[in-house]
Amino acid sequence: MNMGKNMHRNRHHNLGSTLHQNIHKQHSRKKKWNELSPMARFGTVAAGIVQLSLLVAAQTDITRRPSAQIRGSKAMWRLATLVNFIGPATYFTFGVKHRPVAK
Repeated sequence: MNMGKNMHRNRHHNLGSTLHQNIHKQHSRKKKWNELSPMARFGTVAAGIVQLSLLVAAQTDITRRPSAQIRGSKAMWRLATLVNFIGPATYFTFGVKHRPVAK
């Protein structure tokens, strides 16, 4: 046995068998792509498409919009939009100066 297994065994030695198994269930490994259900695969792909679309839309808007219409620097917003979902949503919510509505 290697050192890691010995340390693991000693750490959980006094735990009951059921409790020991429950600890390992909480730390299960991530599923591989081929182990996911078709709905989980679809959801993952759909979320990826939405996230990538938001990123492209935000980056395109930053490129085309004049600096005067953006709160903060363009460079800061380019970096911020790289954060999944939150970055582009934050940019469109807080980064873009909206024009007053004409009456």
